[in-house]
This record gives sequence, C-alpha cells and structure tokens, in this order.
Amino acid sequence: MKRTQIELADGRELIYFDERDDAVRDQPDRRDLPPPPPASQLRYDPLTDEWVAVAVHRQTRTFLPPADQCPLCPSRGDRHSEIPAPEYDVVVFENRFPSLSQRVADEPAEITPFTPVRPGRGRCEVVCFTDDHNASFARLSPRRVRTVLDALADRTTALSALPGVEQVFPFENRGVEIGVTLHHPHGQIYAYPFVTPRTRTMLAAARRHTDRTGGNLYADVLAAERAAGDRVVTSNEHWTAYVPAAARWPFEVHVAPHRAVPDIPALDDAERDAFGPLYLDLLRRFDGLFDLPMPYIAAWHQAPVRIDRELGHLHLQLFSIRRAKDKLKYLAGSESGMGVFINDIAPERAAELLRAA
Repeated sequence: MKRTQIELADGRELIYFDERDDAVRDQPDRRDLPPPPPASQLRYDPLTDEWVAVAVHRQTRTFLPPADQCPLCPSRGDRHSEIPAPEYDVVVFENRFPSLSQRVADEPAEITPFTPVRPGRGRCEVVCFTDDHNASFARLSPRRVRTVLDALADRTTALSALPGVEQVFPFENRGVEIGVTLHHPHGQIYAYPFVTPRTRTMLAAARRHTDRTGGNLYADVLAAERAAGDRVVTSNEHWTAYVPAAARWPFEVHVAPHRAVPDIPALDDAERDAFGPLYLDLLRRFDGLFDLPMPYIAAWHQAPVRIDRELGHLHLQLFSIRRAKDKLKYLAGSESGMGVFINDIAPERAAELLRAA
C-alpha cells in the first residue's frame, strides 16, 4: 500500500491509500474555499455525566446532492470535488464540517455552575472506500477491504497520538433510513476528547468481571457464543460473526477476532486478510434478507487510547433498523426516553434468517 499525504485548498489534510506503488498523486486542489470552521463546543450534562457537542456549523453541510455534484467522487475536467485526483483507491481526509477538530476557539468556563464548557478538540475524518459512486462496501473486493482496514489502522495510530484524544471510533452509516447525507460509499472516523458513554459502560462491566474471575469479559462472552453456536452466523480461522444473545436491534451482528486485541492496529496480517471475505459475506447476507439494500451502521469498538486497554476486545458491531421488508425499528419512548431497548425479533431467529440469506 502506498500512502501519499497532500493539503487541500483550505489547509485540511487528505491522504491517498493506493494499491499500486506507481500511483502519482500530485494533482492540486483548485477550489477557492473558505477557512475551516472552529471546533464545536462541548457542554457537560451533570445529570448523566456525559459531554454533548454543539456544532452549529454542521447545519449547513452538504445534504444528499445529485450524483454529478457528489463531493466524494474524483475531480474530473472542470468539476472539482474534495478529492483532487481523477481516480483513487481509498482516500481519507479531514471532514469539512467536523463535529470535533483541532481548530479550537476560546470558550466560557461554564454555562451554569453545573455545566462546564470546553472546546470540542479532536478530529473527524471521512473515509472513501472507492471512487465508484454507485458501489457499496458489500461490492468491494477482499483486497480493497484489506486496504480500508490498513487505512483505519493508520488513522487510529495517528489520531491516538493527537493531544487530548481519548478514543478513536471508525464507523460507516449506510442508507437514507440511517440518516446519511451523501450516497457515495464512505465511512467516518471520530477522535473524541473523552471516553464515550457506551465504552465507559462496557469497561465498567468488564472491570467487574475481571475482578470476579480474572478473565476478559468480551473474550469470555465470545467463547460462550462460539460454544453455543445457535447465534453464530459465520466464522473462519480468525473471526466469528454472531448475533448477541441480548441484541438490541432487529438484525445485529458482532464480528470479533478470536485473539483479544485492543484495536485495529494490533491485528496481524493473517487477521486482516481473513476479515474481508467474512465481512463481505455478512454484508451480502444483510442485503439478501429482504432482497433490497439494507440500511446499517457498522461501528468499530476499540479500546480507549490511554486507559483500561487491557479490558478491551476489538469488535465490529453491525446493525440495522430494518425489522421487515416494509418496516423500520424506531427508537420510540422506551428506547429514546429511558434507554431500554425492546427487540421485535429473537436473536436466535435473526441468526437463523441471516444464515439462510
């Protein structure tokens, strides 16, 4: 993989990850762009012990443009996009409308004595999987999936080294039902200045388990699911994809390496090569469930940068809000108001349907 870093017209970084060593990436960004916005504002919620980002500049971000105006397609002729090259393999660049960035501004110390405020220091990046606007992750080749995984490893390492970053979160949103604002196949990476609420909850449970048993909670759960087998969708020598016994979503699968590692950079070559074929098979099963493109979120759970890394176990959580061909799972009163999920499909049935898809 060849790595080439350039600077866009407004000073943001862009990195090409090429599968050819002879790729030339010397095309300049010819757009006239305004300076990037300052970082968002983080406000502390004392009632939940959580930080909330207020990023008012994101209200003006690009929303579902037609294909001939897609900012993630290559630049060709007089049409200039976020990627200056006329073609590419995988590209990562700083988000033009970031929720978090290193461009911090002065903030008041607090809104009230109970609500401290700080700059939204961090980083948000866009990951373009292919230059084909009409493709999807499920249609990538195993070699391209390996390139994407290597790019995520590169960016996890780099973002983890930024001042103040505590957690790195790569993810993909797919489908308008999920809320995507661009159709082009792409993912994102958030580098947070705090450990996220979901991860803190998982780490607390893992710490209690270690104190009681001396084991790694996720590794022990994975071993139990592999032994039970009825919720396993597919597996190979290095990875298992299974529906969690307490799945929250109608169709939810965890894809986990058999070896407990904290993050993507810790995967070895064999594990990285084995991920692509299994994950592509799983995505095609998702699309085959109802014979239409499945909206989904693919969320990489990585250990925090500085704390409790020994408690983590890298895994990908893939889930969809579609519960039937013509029905979506909405987060209504119980889920949104109280955080208590009610699943309409038994996890064992979901695994059975995915195995048959």
